[in-house]
Amino acid sequence: MRKSLLLLGVMVLAACGPGKKSGPPTLFQWEDYVQPPILADYVKAYGEMPNTVIFADEDEAFAKMKGGFKPDVMGPCLYELPRWREAGLLQPIDTSKLKNWSKLSPTLRGLPGINAGNGKVWFVPHYWGNTSLTIRTDLAPEYAKSQSWNILFDPKYKGRVAVLDGVDDTIPFIAHMIGIDAYNMSDADWQKVQAKLKQLMPQLRFVSSDDTALAQGLASGELVAAMSWRNTFASLNKEGKPVSYLEPPGGIFTYVCGLVMHKEPSDEAKSLALIDSTIGDTASRYAIETKGDEPANLDVLAQVPDKVFQTLHISRDLESFLKSGIFQQRLKNKEKIVEAWTEMRAGVAPAPETKK
Repeated sequence: MRKSLLLLGVMVLAACGPGKKSGPPTLFQWEDYVQPPILADYVKAYGEMPNTVIFADEDEAFAKMKGGFKPDVMGPCLYELPRWREAGLLQPIDTSKLKNWSKLSPTLRGLPGINAGNGKVWFVPHYWGNTSLTIRTDLAPEYAKSQSWNILFDPKYKGRVAVLDGVDDTIPFIAHMIGIDAYNMSDADWQKVQAKLKQLMPQLRFVSSDDTALAQGLASGELVAAMSWRNTFASLNKEGKPVSYLEPPGGIFTYVCGLVMHKEPSDEAKSLALIDSTIGDTASRYAIETKGDEPANLDVLAQVPDKVFQTLHISRDLESFLKSGIFQQRLKNKEKIVEAWTEMRAGVAPAPETKK
């Protein structure tokens, strides 16, 4: 999951304060999570701004680091962790040095593949969200009732549905619809998934992970249904639009994004402080109240008004909710899947230009 935001990295530099033995650490992160509330606790502790570099997607970030770029702290999503770890880019993080670690969801602290042993982890959960369908309940009331994802294939709505462009979202989603676990696909399974994707192509108005394009399409009625992240739904729900976020039997997909530390940080203590700042209370309030993502920090979520949960349409019993879903994982043979998906969607019209 995550959002393609900018095509180029942007670096914000701050001078090193007097008497400092090392310069500020560098955070390599999505655009939404380099804002002042994310960095506030670090700035308070060290009296300096960390460097921030933005990546558009994790493929760009991975390639840049493989090419020699050495940030201190990075913000990939969980499905990327195995690739970054296997490439030798990371070192484990000592959770005893994170004052906010105990505030994080036990379910997220126990995610498979993150434990490095001896109280250390490869990945510190930061925030999470979901992938499902946002639909216009007034335009497709039968699907609001059934909660079925089959609206994507309904001839009645041909040309009025959209899906996300990333394989980590769309491929597992469509595979799940036909009873296939995308994370453990055989060659025969992948052939079935490709056949279903080919059936989907003529149905689509466009393919895009642009939140604004999806939200505007749904708001105008150009789209009746769109695969989206929960924050897209929440923005429309907050505006009073007649929308629903479908939750069919079997659970919906959950992405988890977090923090990892480079194997050669410029200053380990500062890097740990930057991670702690990112999962701290100020940063976590920003995540849910401003960005519509759910922070891993349960202490903050306990303080959030019911109205916020109602806008997001999620239960306050977050541990049960998280356990009921399907966590996004690494896709095997991802390069082959990306190649096939790119070719399939080449004939679909691009998303319309958004209105700012």
